[in-house]
Amino acid sequence: ALVFVLFNFNKVKKMKEGNDEMVEMAGIIRSGAGTFLKAEFKVIAIIGVIIALVFSLFVEATSGITFLLGGLMSSLVCIIGMKSATYANVRTANKARESLSIGETVKVALSGGSVSGIAVQAFGMLGLLLLLIIWGVDPHATGHGLVANLECNPSIMRITTYSLGCSIVAMFNRVAGGNYTKAADISSDILAKIRHDMPEDDSRVPNVIADFIGDNVNDIAGNCSDLLESFVATIAASIMIAVTLFINGIVNVSDETFIRMIIFPVILAGVGLIGCLIGLSYAFIRKMGDDPSRELNLATWISAGITVILGLVASYMMFGNVPLYEDMVCGWISPWISSILGIVSGIAIGSITEYYTSDKYKPTKKLAEMAIEGEAFVITKGDAIGSRSTLLPILIIGIALFISGKISGTYGIAISALGMLSFVGATVSIDAFGPIADNAGGIAEMSGLDESVREITDKLDSVGNTTAAMGKGFAIGSAALTALALFVSYAQAVGLEAINLLDYRVIIGIFIGGMLTFLFSAFTMESVSKAAYKMIEEVRRQFREKPGIMKGEEKPDYTSCVAISTTAALHEMLLPGVMAVVVPLIVGIVLGAESLGGLLSGALVTGVLMAIFMSNAGGAWDNAKKYIETGHHGGKGSEAHKAAVVGDTVGDPFKDTSGPSINILIKLMTIVSLVFAPLFLSIGGLL
Repeated sequence: ALVFVLFNFNKVKKMKEGNDEMVEMAGIIRSGAGTFLKAEFKVIAIIGVIIALVFSLFVEATSGITFLLGGLMSSLVCIIGMKSATYANVRTANKARESLSIGETVKVALSGGSVSGIAVQAFGMLGLLLLLIIWGVDPHATGHGLVANLECNPSIMRITTYSLGCSIVAMFNRVAGGNYTKAADISSDILAKIRHDMPEDDSRVPNVIADFIGDNVNDIAGNCSDLLESFVATIAASIMIAVTLFINGIVNVSDETFIRMIIFPVILAGVGLIGCLIGLSYAFIRKMGDDPSRELNLATWISAGITVILGLVASYMMFGNVPLYEDMVCGWISPWISSILGIVSGIAIGSITEYYTSDKYKPTKKLAEMAIEGEAFVITKGDAIGSRSTLLPILIIGIALFISGKISGTYGIAISALGMLSFVGATVSIDAFGPIADNAGGIAEMSGLDESVREITDKLDSVGNTTAAMGKGFAIGSAALTALALFVSYAQAVGLEAINLLDYRVIIGIFIGGMLTFLFSAFTMESVSKAAYKMIEEVRRQFREKPGIMKGEEKPDYTSCVAISTTAALHEMLLPGVMAVVVPLIVGIVLGAESLGGLLSGALVTGVLMAIFMSNAGGAWDNAKKYIETGHHGGKGSEAHKAAVVGDTVGDPFKDTSGPSINILIKLMTIVSLVFAPLFLSIGGLL
C-alpha cells in the first residue's frame, strides 16, 4: 500500500501543470495550505507532547509513546494527502484542457485522491501493527506511570492511547479546517454572488484563494484524519473487547480463541486494504467513459466485493477449527456476517445521504423549486429535509447492531463497525476526488480557460459533490458504530453491566452529554461566523481602497484573507477540543463511572442525530443552489438563485464544520473515558 501511495504521488507530480497563470494559482493554493498545516501542527505538537508526558508519568509508562505514535500517523496522512491534492488540482484542470476527455481527467483527480485514501488505511494499520509487534497483548499484565501508582493493563492502555493520539489530531483538524474553509466560502458567496452579482471563483474576489485552500485543509486533511481515527478506533475496540471478555470471564473463551479474536480485526482490515488496492488499480488501468459516477462507483463495488470474499476466507481461517465462545451462535461465520452488516450499512447510509442531498432526486429538486418564493422557504424546507433524513440511517444502524449483537455478542458490534471501515481506503479516495475536482474548476475559471474545459471540470465537480455527501454519510455511520463499540469497551472496562436510569447521577450525565452536542455546535458555528465577518470587512476595505480590483485592473491581496482564515481557525480550534477532553474527566472524577456512562450515551444519541441532520440539510441547500445554477428556475442571478445562495451560506458550516466535527466529538469523549477508566475506578466518584 505504501508503494502504491508513493507511485501515485510521483505519477501525479510529474504531470504537466499547464500555462503560467495556472501554475501561479496552484502555487498560491499549495503554499497557503502548507503554511496553515505548519502553523496548526506547531500548536498540536506542543499540546501532544504535554499530554504524552502526563500519560507516561501518571497513567502508564509507555502510553505517552503510543499516544505520540497515533498523533504522528494521523499527521503524516494529513500532510501527504494535502500535498497530493494540491498537486493534483491544477494537473486535473490541465488534463481537461489538453485532452478534453472526461475519462482521462477523472483518472488524474482519482490518482490524487487515492494517495489520501490508501494512506489513511496504510498508516493507520502501520502504527497499530508496530504497537502490537513491539509490545504484544498480555491480558494479565499490570502497569503504572513513572511517578504514579495507578494500576492498569498496559496492553489496553497502549492501544487506547494510540487511538486517542489519532483522535486529538482529528479533532483539531476538523474544527480548524472546517472553520478555515467555511469562513472563506461564506464570505466569498455573500460578497460575490449576493452583493455584486459576480460569478463563482472570480479572481477579483480577494478571499477566493482562501476558499480553495480551505477545500484542501478541511475536505482532504480533516477528512483523512477523521476516518483514520474511526478506522483505528474500531480495530482498537475489537481488540479491547476481546481482552476484557477474556480477563473478566464474561464468556468462556479459550486461550487459542482469545488470540484469534485479537488477530481477526487486523486481518479483516488487511484484506480490506487489499480490496481497495485492486479496486482502485482496476479503475486506473481500464479505459474510462464519460460517466464519472459509474467509474467511481465501480471502484467502490470492486473494493467492497473483494473485501467480502477475503473476509469470509479470513473468518474461516481464524475460527473454523477452534472452540468458539457461546455468543457466536452461527459458528465461525458469525464474525463475517457481522462485518457484512457493517459494509451493507455503510453503503446504504451513503445511498440515503445521496437521495436527500443530490439534485437528481425529489427532496433537493423540491427545495430548489421553493427557492422561487424566497429565503424563508429555502431555510424551512432544508431544515425539514435534514430532520427527515435521520430516520432511515438510524433504523439501518439499529438493525445492524441487533443482528450483530445476536450472533456475535459485544465482539460482533465492534466487528460490524470495522466491516463498515474495512475498505475505507476506497471511500476516502473517492471522497477526496471531490475537492480536487472543485479546485480544478476554480483554477480553470480564474485562469480564463476555454468554456469546454470548465464544462468538464463542472461535471467532475458535480459528481464530487455527490461523492462528498456520500462520504459524509459514511463518516457519520462509521462514527456511530465506532462510538458504540468504544462505549461497550468502556462499560466492560469499568464493570458496568447496565446503566441505571433511575439514578440521579446517571440522569445528570445524560443531560450533560446531550447538551454537549449543542454547545459544541454553537462554538463551531459561531467561530465560522466571526471569521467570515472579519474577512468580509477586509475584502470591503480592499474594494474601497483599490477601485481597480472590480474593473480587473488591479490584483487583490489574497494573502491578507488567507492570514485571517489561518489565525481564526487556529484560535477557535482550542476551546471545542479542550471541552471534549476535560468534561468527561470532570464528570467521571466527580460523579463516577456510571454517571460518565450516562454522559456518553446522551452524547452518542444527540451527536449522531445532529450530525446526520446538519450534514444532509447542508448538502441539500448546497446542491439546490447548484441545480438552479445549471439553468433551472431562472438560473444564475435570478431571485431563486439568490435565495438558494442564502441557504447555501447557512448550510456550509452545517455540513463542513459542525456536522463532521460532531463525529469526532462523540468518539473522542468515549476514548478519553476509556483511557482514564482505571482512574474513575480508583476514585469511585467524589460525590
